[in-house]
Amino acid sequence: MQVTVSRKAHFNAAHRLYRKDWTDQQNEAIYGKCANPHYHGHNYELIVHVTGAIDPNTGYVMDMKVLKDLIKAEVEDLLDHKNLNEQVADFFDLIPSAENIAVVIYNKLKPHLDKSHTLSVTLYETPRNFVNFSG
Repeated sequence: MQVTVSRKAHFNAAHRLYRKDWTDQQNEAIYGKCANPHYHGHNYELIVHVTGAIDPNTGYVMDMKVLKDLIKAEVEDLLDHKNLNEQVADFFDLIPSAENIAVVIYNKLKPHLDKSHTLSVTLYETPRNFVNFSG
């Protein structure tokens, strides 16, 4: 039997969507106001989903305190109140779109999980715009 446990987290971050090799006009045509050279911010909502078998000894798929601490150490401490383009090495050469942020988060968390667990990351950039990545 497989069960999914989920943990919500939150972080605030600024970013700019643009390609360094494009002109300002090209960037604006593709990214609109998200290409603003002065950046813009979001209040991101993150949901981390871990799926696996229930451990008969603990009754857990995963200890939620462990998951909470993992999200804090690997995601919140890295991204919260940061300019993603300028302060987070993962985005020095990667456009910090919601899609790419979700993949980076997944890649930060996955190595710390039990190999038998599957991981899915849902990232809300706004209440109506969100992405999901499952590896």
